[in-house]
Amino acid sequence: MLWLDIVSRITHISTAIVLIGGTAFTLLVLIPATRLMSAESHDLLAAEIKNRWKRFVHIGVTLFLVSGFYNYIRAMGLHKGDGLYHGLMGAKMLMAFVVFFLAAALVGRSSALQRIRTNRVFWLRVMVSMATIIVIISGYLKVRGTNVPMSNTPVITATE
Repeated sequence: MLWLDIVSRITHISTAIVLIGGTAFTLLVLIPATRLMSAESHDLLAAEIKNRWKRFVHIGVTLFLVSGFYNYIRAMGLHKGDGLYHGLMGAKMLMAFVVFFLAAALVGRSSALQRIRTNRVFWLRVMVSMATIIVIISGYLKVRGTNVPMSNTPVITATE
C-alpha cells in the first residue's frame, strides 16, 4: 500500500498547487492585467480562459475528493480519539467543499449562480483566503503528527 499512499499524497498536493496557484494567478495577475484591454478583447479572453480552466477545476475537484478521502481514511487509525485532529480535519474538509463549490460556480453556466460570476473578484478573494487557511491547517496537522490522548496512554506506577 505504500506506493498507493505516495501516489495519493503526490496527487493531492499537485492538485492543490495547480488549483490554488491558478486561482491566485487569476486574482493577482490576470484580472488586473485585463483592465487595460478593450471590453471586446477582455470578453474573448475571459471566455477562452474559462473554457480551458473549467477542465482543470472539474478534474482537480475529482482528484481532490478521491485522494483526500483516501488520505483521511488511511490516517484515521493513527488519530483515533484525537479530537483536535478530527476537529481541524473536519473544518478543513468543510472549507474545501466551499472552495470546490465556488470554483465550480465560477466556471459554470447555471443562471442561479450568475451572481457569483458577476462578483468574481470577491469570490476569488474568498477562495484564496480559504485555501490559505486550508494549507495552514494541513501544514499544522502534518507537523503535529499523531497525538495520542492521555486516556489511551498507559500509566506507569512506582510499583511496576
